[in-house]
Amino acid sequence: MIERGEYKGKPLIVLKRNEEDQYPFSFGVSKAKLILENIEEIKKFVEENATEQNK
Repeated sequence: MIERGEYKGKPLIVLKRNEEDQYPFSFGVSKAKLILENIEEIKKFVEENATEQNK
């Protein structure tokens, strides 16, 4: 589930596992750019470290 919001007048994206997620992951444009610049390493990290429990 994805929501969009604002923090101190700046755009924010909020990622939730589901509607009841108590600990959503939120970030702004600067961190979104950083994630995109490093998406292949993030994918590699997940592949190397994911277990059946947290896939």
